[in-house]
Amino acid sequence: MLPALAVLAAALCFATTGTAQALADVDASPLAVGAARIVVGGGILGVIALLRVRPRTGSPGTKSPTAKGPTALGPTAKGPTALGPTAKSPTALLIAIGAAGVLAYQPLFFLGTRENGVAIGTVVALGSAPIATGIVDAIRSRRLPSGRWMLATAIALAGVVLVSGVTGGAVTLAPAGLLASAGAGMSYALYTVCGKALIERGWDSTRVMGTVFGAAAVASVPVLLAAGTSWLATPNGVMLTLWLGVVTTAVAYLLFGWGLARLTAVTVSTLTLAEPLGATLLGLLVLHEQLTAVSAVGLALIAVGLAVVSAPSRRREGVPDATAPA
Repeated sequence: MLPALAVLAAALCFATTGTAQALADVDASPLAVGAARIVVGGGILGVIALLRVRPRTGSPGTKSPTAKGPTALGPTAKGPTALGPTAKSPTALLIAIGAAGVLAYQPLFFLGTRENGVAIGTVVALGSAPIATGIVDAIRSRRLPSGRWMLATAIALAGVVLVSGVTGGAVTLAPAGLLASAGAGMSYALYTVCGKALIERGWDSTRVMGTVFGAAAVASVPVLLAAGTSWLATPNGVMLTLWLGVVTTAVAYLLFGWGLARLTAVTVSTLTLAEPLGATLLGLLVLHEQLTAVSAVGLALIAVGLAVVSAPSRRREGVPDATAPA
């Protein structure tokens, strides 16, 4: 249960993003805020990764003297999750793809919400993320997700739709916005699956998150400069950037990575659907928003889905099944 709780804690950190921006009320574009978040948070993770890489010897694919058991290295080369295209992909390529996913997520997410509204954009982005992760990971590992994951994800996704309020009436959807939101979900899948692949090569989770997000932080600097930085000189701008960078990125992705090292990528992607649940509760408690009966049912469904996917099973996740084809 501890890895699942770590991912849930990360999702709750993610959930504070919207509330923090609402309370700060800074005069900055979403792109500028997102870039600042990655520069600060990714920079912190990158520094941590640099500090951790110094005592290590040998290639990234070799087991370090301090590694202990399957949770340090993930499944061995004989495990089914070590097969597939990523097994032969250069490490630098996995890092580049993961960093590209981090970079692409925020502008695509914001474009989707701008074109179709926050509710629909969020539902499509968060809802497509577990599905995209399941597809990418199935291609990578040559193994379909479990039936329990499919059931839990379906229940949680139904809850996300109800919480969003998009079922309240007819809406006109912008195709470009839908593609952008789906692209955000795919971006999430890319850095999650690439991170898992690096962990399976012997990288510890902190080093993985630091390397991927550190690379994204460097690439985000010109984006931030182009989007505008005057808001960073205000007290609210500083506080918002520190919260988003330290809590919702650095701390959150350390927890996320720790859970990713011990769970499958698809399970982690479903557990992060706790984000809309946490965001809705914060809206009620902090921003004094109203909760409809339909949204309450949605919250309950999300909770049920998360409980189903995080419940312990007889076979520990991340450990190859002896009956699976090698």
